[in-house]
Formats: sequence, structure tokens, C-alpha cells
Amino acid sequence: MSQVVTADGRVLTVPPRPRGRHRTVLAWVAVLAVLAVTALTMAPRVGIDADLSAVAGHWRNGASKIVALLAPDWAFFPRTVEPLVQTLQMAVIATAIGAVVSLPLSLWAARPTNPDRWSRGALRVLLNIVRAVPELLYAAVLVAMVGVGALPGIIALVLFDVGIIVKLVSEQIEAADTGPLEAATAAGGTQLQVNRSVAVPDVLPGFLNQTLYVLELNVRASAVLGLVGAGGLGLLIDAVRSFYRYDQLSLIILEILVVVVVIDSASAAIRRRLV
Repeated sequence: MSQVVTADGRVLTVPPRPRGRHRTVLAWVAVLAVLAVTALTMAPRVGIDADLSAVAGHWRNGASKIVALLAPDWAFFPRTVEPLVQTLQMAVIATAIGAVVSLPLSLWAARPTNPDRWSRGALRVLLNIVRAVPELLYAAVLVAMVGVGALPGIIALVLFDVGIIVKLVSEQIEAADTGPLEAATAAGGTQLQVNRSVAVPDVLPGFLNQTLYVLELNVRASAVLGLVGAGGLGLLIDAVRSFYRYDQLSLIILEILVVVVVIDSASAAIRRRLV
């Protein structure tokens, strides 16, 4: 430690500089080295066989596709209206169902609103399994079960929504102040009464915020689910991609972009009112 004398004659002790800074630098260097070796090495058991020379050798193919994407086929727009509307319907319906299911499950998965660790733990394990499976795989399996159309896409999105909303909202409940819940319990309220009168009003703004966020995700996800037959724009994307109509694919991408931007702007305005 070192000492410093101030202008008024006081002697202040300055603590030494924290040690271990070099360890942090070495740790970052080690992490970056491992990532570089894993990504670029050609050893089949160590790396991922990334061949950057293939990019240099086939850049003309990619350049031609980019040029086609920069020239959208505006005459193709009428054929995209119905699939676009179906995509939006899938996203809205799945978000609504997922939100209704997720609110009680969020209370069930949080420690302050569900003291029973066994039921809470069982639900968390189940939700971890649900989140571990990609929504595209859900859609592929559901298409085989119920057929091609919007229904398997909606079910897949509902599972996707429940996994995300319950995790985020339950963590919000656990991070919040538990004083009001403890006061309501001390006043003689049952767990159901405490959750309904105290927990739900407190978590509702955050819950609506996460629901709006999931709606944005659903618009993008529902456009992809159609690639496996789950309805929406994905079916049309698969069709134009099969015929190498990148000019038509570009138009579809622009439509998705516009819709996502509009929903994002509307969600941001609603969030400002909720906070």
C-alpha cells in the first residue's frame, strides 16, 4: 500500500493495484486461440474442416446470387399476399395461445410463487426439454402427424413461445422484491390468492413486454417453418428457391423485413407505455 498526503494534511492510504490482470489477458488469449484452432484447423477430430479457399474459388456464384437479390421482381407481389397474411395469422394466434398458457406456468416455475420445489423442478426440466428442440424440428414432426398447413406451424410456435416466455418471466419474478408476497402471505392469504392479487399485477408489464418480443420472433420463425410444410411464406420461399428465382426471393425477404420493422416499432411504442 502507498500513502498520499492531501492538501489539508490528511494522510490517505491507497490500496494496491489489484493483482491478476495478466491472468485475465492470458485467459482471453487462450479462449481466442482455442476458437481459432477449432474453426480453422484441418484435422478432422479437432476442427470443423473449414476451407476458406472454397469461398475464394466460388465467389462468382455468390456474387451472381447477390446481384439477383438486388433486383426484386415486383410483379410477383400479388402471389405473396395470401402467404404473407397466413404467416401473420400464424404468428398472432401462436403468440396469443402461448401467452395464455405461459402466465400460469411462469408462476409455477418461480420460487417465490411456488414453494414446492418438486413440482417447480419438474416443470423446469420439462421446459428445458421443450427449449432444447428447435421449432423447425417440431414443425417437421407435426407436419408428418397432422399434415401440411398452418396448424403444425402454430403448434410448433406455441411450444417455442412457452419455453421462452416462461423462462424469462419466471426469472423476472425471482429477481423481484419478495416483500409484498411475504406481507400478503403473513396476512393469511393462500398461495393462490397471493399470486392472483400480488404477483400477477407486479409481473404483468414484464410479461406483456416478453409477449411482444415473442411476437416479433414468431413472424420470422413462421416464415421459415413453411420450408418443412408448415404453411405461410416458407412454402413460397421453398418453391421460388427450387427454381432459383432469387429476384422473387428478394421480394419476399423485403416483405418480411417491412413487417418485422412495423411490428418492432409498434412494440416499442407499447413498451414505452408499459414502463
